[in-house]
Amino acid sequence: MTVRRELAQRMADAARHLLDALDPAQRAAACWSRPDDEERTRWFYTPTDHGGLALAAMTPDQQRRTHQLVATGLSRPGYVTVAAIIGLENILDHTEGWTVGFGRERGRDPGLYWLALFGEPAPDGTWGWRFGGHHVSINVAIEAGELVGVTPSFLGADPASAPLLGPHLHRPLAGAEDLGRELVRSLDEAQLARALISPVAPVDIVGVNRTRLAEGDRPLPLVDVWRGQLSPDIHQLMAAAQAAAETTLGLTDEHLAALALTGRPKGLPAADLRADQLDVLGALLGVYVNRLPDELAAEELSRATAAVAGGSVHLAWAGGREPGQPHYYRLQGDDLLIEYDNTQRDANHVHTVWRDLRRDFGGDPLARHYLQSH
Repeated sequence: MTVRRELAQRMADAARHLLDALDPAQRAAACWSRPDDEERTRWFYTPTDHGGLALAAMTPDQQRRTHQLVATGLSRPGYVTVAAIIGLENILDHTEGWTVGFGRERGRDPGLYWLALFGEPAPDGTWGWRFGGHHVSINVAIEAGELVGVTPSFLGADPASAPLLGPHLHRPLAGAEDLGRELVRSLDEAQLARALISPVAPVDIVGVNRTRLAEGDRPLPLVDVWRGQLSPDIHQLMAAAQAAAETTLGLTDEHLAALALTGRPKGLPAADLRADQLDVLGALLGVYVNRLPDELAAEELSRATAAVAGGSVHLAWAGGREPGQPHYYRLQGDDLLIEYDNTQRDANHVHTVWRDLRRDFGGDPLARHYLQSH
């Protein structure tokens, strides 16, 4: 049995184990019967309703079974990181003085992470699942019993760094920040001139939560990265936060144009990196793909490394290079897109995403299966 079939089998077993514990109303909330439902390719990372059945609406045993399913799609470090990010909701609530509500009883809530299933999780089935809430979005697609898609994969952290007792800080996404900075600070003057696409970083990742990315895409306003229409007071709050962030950064239309996504990658080609810099780039790529179970991560890292060796991967940087300065980077090449942004909350609010531009949501095999089989 191949690695991808074995992982799909584990996921199907865990999904059925969860479904066995849900009552009819919970099943109705969690499940979309058609695997090609448009909802399947919607994803979020803001504290909005992500769609599905929330942890808060589950019993403790059901929550455990949900976590068991989530863990099938992650490595041990990946699962620990996701669990830590969920726990950050309590820290963020404390940071904000326990005041943020977003129109609900508690705005920062570790119970507001949703599981959604698309199609029937059968051993040889075509189906998918999604788990997400604030700063987490995991999207998995399975076709004919084989795992075919694990992206978009989004992890964020707010606060990105928080004090612990003792000399160490709590930094769930430290690797993505530190290795990215180490790489850009290793560049010589000529390399940096090519890698730096804007002196000012964007407020958010450029691709945001679009289902499909296109030439010229720019970051969206915060009010557009939510499910449905915001209430007037929340819309005003988000719009004010957007305006304040852009003013603080000094972000202009010229900067946004420089940051826009293009089919031909911007920045410095990895082919022009020295051997020691390539080692750092490899470690940085590992931070993203090692979210996956070990056996699959090795396969994906091999693909990414081959893209680097083939000369398609480019490094683009925006903003400052010193700790505490707002900054952004992306790695782009062929079907690979990695984005990292840390500008909000005085550069202590990290967003990271890994996308496979040809295999996001499995390259839409679920829709293809539905049209062919029905």
